Amino acid sequence: MNPEKLVNIIVDALEDVKAYDIDVINVSKITSLFEYIIIASADSTRQTKALADHVQEKVKTAGGRVYSVEGEQTGEWLLVDLGDAIVHIMLPAAREYYNLKGLWTK
Repeated sequence: MNPEKLVNIIVDALEDVKAYDIDVINVSKITSLFEYIIIASADSTRQTKALADHVQEKVKTAGGRVYSVEGEQTGEWLLVDLGDAIVHIMLPAAREYYNLKGLWTK
């Protein structure tokens, strides 16, 4: 699956479960590890987990692969590694504190 199609599937899946402040950042000129970082916010740990599960389900259904998921125990910040795209689903306080968008766009 090409990276752009993967990103579209991810964003659609995030929107399905009402994620907000979704940012898609192309980092292919910064790193060769992956092409995109997608950052999304959620209102609760339950929602972060539901978002991560839904993203995984939609990517697998489309023929993609989920390499790993981190942060499921606390749910404040979940990372879903999908190869060409890394998805960060965060509670607003964690998102503000770590400022991943600022880190990857400078």
